[in-house]
Amino acid sequence: MDHFENPRNVGEMKDADGVGEEGNPTCGDAMKLYIKVEDDKITDAKFQTFGCGAAIAVSSMVTEMAKDKTLDEAMAITKESVAEALDGLPPQKMHCSNLGADALHKAIEDYRSRKEK
Repeated sequence: MDHFENPRNVGEMKDADGVGEEGNPTCGDAMKLYIKVEDDKITDAKFQTFGCGAAIAVSSMVTEMAKDKTLDEAMAITKESVAEALDGLPPQKMHCSNLGADALHKAIEDYRSRKEK
């Protein structure tokens, strides 16, 4: 509840190094996650989420979990680890934790593809 009532890292990051977008058309949740990377480490993360309380809480938790992690460590963040960090989610809201982990992974992939150019 704390991450829903007091979400961390809300907002857009204009100079993001990587951006990941994920959504679930069934429930209408949409998430955009931004990362800033220095020396292969995520130094900052922000999100914009349109959706239910669980989706907002997941977005907040994912950004907190990703900060100060290497890209490989952040890629290891799973829907299960997000749900566990939130002390569990109701079964019908587990798909929200997928959105968070998937958006983070897409942001990292976006960063890596930009870096290769």
